[in-house]
Amino acid sequence: MRGTDINHTQQILDRALDGKRISVKEALELYYDGDFLAIAGCAQEIRGRKTNPAAVTYTMFRVVNYTNYCNVDCSFCSFKDEIGSGKGYVLTREQIVDKMKEAAEMGANQMFLQGGVNPELPFDYYLDAMRAVKETIGANTHIRAFSPVELMNMEKITGKSLRDVLRILKEAGLDSVPGAGAEILSDRMRNILSPKKATTEEWVRVMETCHEEGLPGSANVVFGSEETKDEIIDHLNTIRDLQDRTGGFRSFIPWTFQKQTKRFFVRDVPAHEYIKVLGICRIFLDNIDHIETSLMVLGQGVGDIALHSGADDISSIVIEENVLKSYGLKTEDKAKIFIQESGFHPVKRDLNYNILT
Repeated sequence: MRGTDINHTQQILDRALDGKRISVKEALELYYDGDFLAIAGCAQEIRGRKTNPAAVTYTMFRVVNYTNYCNVDCSFCSFKDEIGSGKGYVLTREQIVDKMKEAAEMGANQMFLQGGVNPELPFDYYLDAMRAVKETIGANTHIRAFSPVELMNMEKITGKSLRDVLRILKEAGLDSVPGAGAEILSDRMRNILSPKKATTEEWVRVMETCHEEGLPGSANVVFGSEETKDEIIDHLNTIRDLQDRTGGFRSFIPWTFQKQTKRFFVRDVPAHEYIKVLGICRIFLDNIDHIETSLMVLGQGVGDIALHSGADDISSIVIEENVLKSYGLKTEDKAKIFIQESGFHPVKRDLNYNILT
């Protein structure tokens, strides 16, 4: 605790409720000294002004990890295999289509296509996979794909500009992009987490270009390691500044690291700290309408509380998850029941937050 007057943190919340943007310094004061229940209450009030206070949205999509060969070597990841080891896999176009056929039969015509950074895969591999899905499952199948570091790899292997790469991907079927691989947008932390990955500046450049090319998506923050509170708030400020310029983020998702490798430190994030961070996300990110809580990562207990603390979406149902241990919901019926038992009306949406039902 830094000793900020409790009355002063309440004044910050009152200013936010009056529609005034809070500063980085004020967000830090809330994180260090704010009462998490007061922050949650303020966040929920703001949430009710931005979205239907009686509803909680959900979506349904299949994650297709097309390869686990990767040359990035993130310290927290146990999914990758070394390129050339012969131990990993690369899905064929037919296997990707088969996975999406199965998902479509379950009611999910949305695909999240993501994999390791594998420079041995030609650019046509990605184009052929997306075209095949659109041709087989239907032109209205939504494809969200490729983190900034994957897109930077495509820049490198093609020798084309990022803008040209994105235009070719869009023509082949790309509809939106995830703000994946952000973790903590602090170069100090990125050197600890994944020194071969995109820098903060590179991540922002790629996402900004995606938005300019009509590819909206999401952003997140992942915390619970060696990051500081200041770095978390700086991360949110980077996202807010980028959103001011592009308006391309449809949603924001705070979640926590999972312990996957012995060489990566993960601290236990108590539920009240997660709820505080989620509330600060809702209050600080005044230019992003939707705040998601990831049941897949955090489970239903914390997820229930999050829906009363600023979140308006459960970011489920995820069909197939290979990178993280999933605590999420596997069927649409279970998602609806969870939302109803949390006190809200379930509303299905697509990956760009268009209402489906």
